[in-house]
Amino acid sequence: MTYPNTVPARFLSRPNRFVAQVDLAGQEVTVHVKNTGRCRELLVPGAQVWLTKSGNPQRKTAYDLIAVEKGSRLINMDAQAPNAVFAQWAQAGQFVPGLTTLKAEQRFGDSRFDFFWTAGERKGFVEVKGVTLEENGAVYFPDAPTERGVKHLRGLTACLSAGYEAAVCFIVQMEGVDFFSPNDRTHPAFGEALREAVQAGVQVLALDCTVTEASITARGPVTLRLSTPGSAP
Repeated sequence: MTYPNTVPARFLSRPNRFVAQVDLAGQEVTVHVKNTGRCRELLVPGAQVWLTKSGNPQRKTAYDLIAVEKGSRLINMDAQAPNAVFAQWAQAGQFVPGLTTLKAEQRFGDSRFDFFWTAGERKGFVEVKGVTLEENGAVYFPDAPTERGVKHLRGLTACLSAGYEAAVCFIVQMEGVDFFSPNDRTHPAFGEALREAVQAGVQVLALDCTVTEASITARGPVTLRLSTPGSAP
């Protein structure tokens, strides 16, 4: 996916999870943060961030914060990007051969999953999670406790017993990482639920991305480390 009208800025502060103060060409500006997660290791004072200008003149904030530089890495932190990235990747034939249907926001039981798909007689559900937490080349999810994430994993397991295929896809919003692991230190219940889902037959995918200041595109599979508990330092 691509972003129009991107410009660089310097991060100053984050008064709440929805907005940030940035230095844009020497002027302090309030911008919308397209990620309500903590992102504490990313949004540090002085970090270079990238903004995209909204086309809606009625908005209170003219810009969205979409990416941040962490050392030599450029990390996309748009929470809406992972679903778009997965959809483009799947529709390009990278997910299942002969994909015929890919529908967003579909319900099964008491869960709403990001996608329902069909390919001939095959059918299944996919939940997509964006990953921005990186430490020493490894990436982890979640960066904060997520009971909703645990519920999704249990819902995916329930899909299997009804004859559907089920998968969770972690979109790593950066390039060239060593491995992905559940962040057991932050939320051990999520790591346990993920391992139980794998044992039940839920497919786990992790894809890193090519990220620029104006785009994010799925790049390739990331090594998974799921069998033993892992946690970010």
